[in-house]
Amino acid sequence: MLRRLLGAALLFAAVVAPAKGQPMTKVNIGVTNSATDVGFFIAHKKGYYRDEGIDAQFIVFDSAARMIAPLASGDLDVGAGGISAGLYNAVGRGIDIRMVADKNSTPPGRASTKLLIRKDLIESGRYKNLPDIKGMKLANSALGGSGTGTLKKLLDRAGLKWGDVEEVFMSFSQQVVALQNKAIDLALPAEPQATDAIRNGAVRLLGDDEIYPNHAISAVIYPGHFAKKTDLATRFIKAYLRGVRDFNDALENGVFAGPRGEEIVAVLAEYSLIKDAAVHRSFVQSAINPDGALNPASLQTDFDIFREVKLIEGDVTVEKAVDMSFLQAALKQLGPYKRASK
Repeated sequence: MLRRLLGAALLFAAVVAPAKGQPMTKVNIGVTNSATDVGFFIAHKKGYYRDEGIDAQFIVFDSAARMIAPLASGDLDVGAGGISAGLYNAVGRGIDIRMVADKNSTPPGRASTKLLIRKDLIESGRYKNLPDIKGMKLANSALGGSGTGTLKKLLDRAGLKWGDVEEVFMSFSQQVVALQNKAIDLALPAEPQATDAIRNGAVRLLGDDEIYPNHAISAVIYPGHFAKKTDLATRFIKAYLRGVRDFNDALENGVFAGPRGEEIVAVLAEYSLIKDAAVHRSFVQSAINPDGALNPASLQTDFDIFREVKLIEGDVTVEKAVDMSFLQAALKQLGPYKRASK
């Protein structure tokens, strides 16, 4: 039934054994299978969901924007993906949906997506510097997704205006293939697909940490039907934060290092679409806040960009789409993050 309702989404069950005497509640989680889903994957692998009585079911989407409808309909309990115009428009239409915690951001040196270009465009001289992207075809993950803010900042940096590049939409994995086939000129894939594309001949121009520093890229999203289950919703965030903290403990200067790093690399290789552990070791990881805080300034900037390019409809504000109450309740139990000793 869920497969039929969600169309192109791919469902896979995260089978868990309940802790002794612990009743289990199934929670359907929408993910994009990017490296920044790592907090959810760790929470499942290490039994943090099970500890909270949660039977996690992961459902893979090609973009977070496609999660909005199943979140609103009740077929999806939690969304994990890019902050989009579609989310704000849903709130503006009276749909009960809200961002509840950080999923990833781009402080300097910690890129989430990379601007890639076909190597032949450099070799032919078609591309020499950033303004040369004018007239090129660029792949983003979805109309009105978090990549919209990145593209707008990129065009500003290049001295170009909105519409000076042709934007097309496809999944990160499809972007890798489209660059190889010369169906597109530029792409903004997330990791690990960005590194996969580079290994297949694409050239990195910029990271989004350079294009749009401290960008709040994605969030954990709750629909109203799940948020009303206050205790369960708080337990979910608690388990998620435990996974995110393990991820942060495994990093040194943004890369996996030491025994803790190998453990998390193994989780990513098991759960994500890229099975080669060497790929996950090879790139600097995007930042995920171990205390779950969202960046309000970035949220507002993206919202203003969505409105500027005419993707926001109706009466909605950033504040109407954010609810930190579950995070605050979880932090009261966990306390602030303290990096674990090696």
